[in-house]
Amino acid sequence: MGVVILIGRILYALIFIGSGTAGHLMQTEGTAGYAESRGIPSSKLLTQLSGVLIFAGGLGVILGIWADLAALGLVAYSLLAAFMVHHFWTDEDPMTQQVEMSMFMKNLSMAGGGLILFGFLAATGDGAGLMITDPLFDLDF
Repeated sequence: MGVVILIGRILYALIFIGSGTAGHLMQTEGTAGYAESRGIPSSKLLTQLSGVLIFAGGLGVILGIWADLAALGLVAYSLLAAFMVHHFWTDEDPMTQQVEMSMFMKNLSMAGGGLILFGFLAATGDGAGLMITDPLFDLDF
């Protein structure tokens, strides 16, 4: 079962690793321009910082390095991005509104997946298999 859990962790984290590197760090100007157009201040700095954070969070989840903490960080990022960037309810153009609503819902879904992962890791501890470090949190459900 440990291999199945590892595959799930990889699939969950790939979007953060890919977006962190390809979008936030390799295409900083474009991503920062988009963020600025959505009302994010200091968009270039925040784009680079968030790129590093979500890349590290994704690696933490995959490698099992404090994966519970990494999952919580990705939850926080997903919720902040959903409400601060993808606020579709403020858009007037129907096409933009549809795209932003899809991104908003994707981010909520990613936050939900991260919360499930956090809960699983915190509840199972070292029973999660294929981890480099034990989780930081130990929750008894």
